[in-house]
Amino acid sequence: MRTALLLSLLSATLGVKALQLQLPFKVPFFQSTFSPEDDEPPRGTPRVAIVGAGAAGSSASFWISKAQERFGVDVEVDVYEKTSRIGGRSLTVYPYDNDTYKSNLARSIFIKANKNLWRAAQEFNLTLKDLSSDDANLGIWDGEELRVNFGKGWWDTLKIVWRYGVLSPRRADSLQVQVSAMVSKYTSLYSSDSPKWDNITELAIGLGWLDLIESSGADYFIKNGVSKQYVFELIEAATRVNYGQNIDSIHALEAACSIAANGATQIEGGNWQIFERFLNHSGANVYTNTKVTSITQKQSKSRPWIVNSDKGSTGYKAIPKQPYVHLHVTLLTTTSPSMNRTYLSLSPDAKAPSMLLTTYDGVRQGGKAPEFNSISYHGKISETEWIVKIFSEAPVEDEWLQSLFDGQVGWVHKAEFDAYPKLPPTSEFPPTKLDQGFFYVNAFEPFISTMETETVASRNVVDLLLNEEFGGSSICGPRISGSTKEAIVKESDFVFGWDC
Repeated sequence: MRTALLLSLLSATLGVKALQLQLPFKVPFFQSTFSPEDDEPPRGTPRVAIVGAGAAGSSASFWISKAQERFGVDVEVDVYEKTSRIGGRSLTVYPYDNDTYKSNLARSIFIKANKNLWRAAQEFNLTLKDLSSDDANLGIWDGEELRVNFGKGWWDTLKIVWRYGVLSPRRADSLQVQVSAMVSKYTSLYSSDSPKWDNITELAIGLGWLDLIESSGADYFIKNGVSKQYVFELIEAATRVNYGQNIDSIHALEAACSIAANGATQIEGGNWQIFERFLNHSGANVYTNTKVTSITQKQSKSRPWIVNSDKGSTGYKAIPKQPYVHLHVTLLTTTSPSMNRTYLSLSPDAKAPSMLLTTYDGVRQGGKAPEFNSISYHGKISETEWIVKIFSEAPVEDEWLQSLFDGQVGWVHKAEFDAYPKLPPTSEFPPTKLDQGFFYVNAFEPFISTMETETVASRNVVDLLLNEEFGGSSICGPRISGSTKEAIVKESDFVFGWDC
């Protein structure tokens, strides 16, 4: 279970360790004399607890604040975050601890079709950095040899045709058109009549995506006429770099998302700033360094759930354990303009790729597994020094780094985290609603896992919560008297939740 649980909550308790924290907000019911076993505390303002301050949790708090602004729902929001920072997997690090240099560790891109993130960047006056013009020479590595090595010129196009045949790229493009048409139905989730859901399988059926989630990416693309070589090299390279999973183990909807990220962009200085702005705007009580270890139910109509942060609790058992891909990320700086050609079995005068993706197809044929999922140069921090990012399933050794970059490695930063949910073909997903007033936002992640879809999933859950607990209210419910009328926006610019 990850972030973010959204709870309808009317009481809470912090254990001894949490009470020792110097929290930035004074909350009257956080008293050392109150525990789940005590009698029900006095009635007061209803409280909502959000566990996790990543994309889902921070945006949930923001959506609640929109409802407060529009029709005056009387609720107080508490956000619990186990780390010291906001943004979840969206994390910026600084080479040589110099804030002049910045690099996103993970969750580093989004596109204009990600309407909530794009709108947030505009509303919060954040600067966008266009990444679509990055001119990378691409290689695909199978663990023992470089299967392809090409750039963007006509000669490289001929090499693609020669390797994969004339029809495969055309069929892949044709299939992408079909997939794009299917995915265009996703835009209905931003419309004024956006559906609400508490069952993701039913949502998939309504969007016409059942075949996509029940098929592996490999089966789906091959069935639609794309050659196996194209699927197991080019498309698998995309699923491995984007989700750390092979094309025959990931469902086709997420595989399609992997090859649809055109027009990539990011927030200058880090995407986490969007989620920080969500929380700042919401006015929620935010408790960092506070790990929620259990959620218990109290036999009370007015205060049904209690959040505990003491380490002796057992936790709420309604959510099936969700498997995640554990990923290692290595950021480094190097004065070597390219990877070692000998390592890649290239001639001394050959151009080494600046983005090296991987396929697992060599293993299928009895070969060695790649040591990494991807290696990519991400621009310069000085005239002579580049920053490089490596994704891998296991930690990489310093000696290996030195050999790969000709002994010219400077600063190194290593991190590991549960990066993405495992995404096998399925039509069964975790429950969105766990109980009365108790919701699981990240039930959406095994369906589609992106920063953007977490904000969509949280908006849906907030609407379900408001409807259930506040007499049919919603983010775009009835307005209070005297509220300011929102500006009318064009249908093409309309984003439900931001606009009503």
